[in-house]
Amino acid sequence: MNLSAKTVVVIAIGAALYGIGGLPMFGIPVFANTTLKPAMAVLALFSVLFGPLVGFLVGFIGHWVTDMFAGWGVWLTWILGSGIVGLTIGFFSVLTKDNLKKGILSTKDFVLFVLLAFIGNVVGYGSSAFLDTILYAEPFTKVFTQLTIIAAGNTFLIAIVGFFILKNVAKRNAMSRNLTEA
Repeated sequence: MNLSAKTVVVIAIGAALYGIGGLPMFGIPVFANTTLKPAMAVLALFSVLFGPLVGFLVGFIGHWVTDMFAGWGVWLTWILGSGIVGLTIGFFSVLTKDNLKKGILSTKDFVLFVLLAFIGNVVGYGSSAFLDTILYAEPFTKVFTQLTIIAAGNTFLIAIVGFFILKNVAKRNAMSRNLTEA
């Protein structure tokens, strides 16, 4: 795999923003080492704009940064979960045939965005919860509670913040398109 310098810079910036934005001081603590973080919108944005690979790496590296500075230790299982969330949301542009780049954000596209966020959270953090029970002997009820709160909370946060971000990106792209067509 050969990544361009631009892609590496995008990943570094996205991971830094997601990682620092994921620190407990910027989130809402909801359960044992579980925080609802508005930084999930950063992960969603980078995933949508730059695709599945960038989404995965921003989520993976960014969550690692969060864990290193949060004080609860590095949990590779949950780091992997964030990578899977980014990867899943990253398929948005492919599935919508790059509508956002064309300046289009239909209701159907937005519903797909929220659905990808939900699937990414359930699959990503579901994998994290499953691996925690196997690798770390974490109680199933604890990790299932974490999964439920995170999947619902993150999807809600991504939908609310993401709506405004995607709407503005589409609007900007539509204006840029109109300028180049003139």
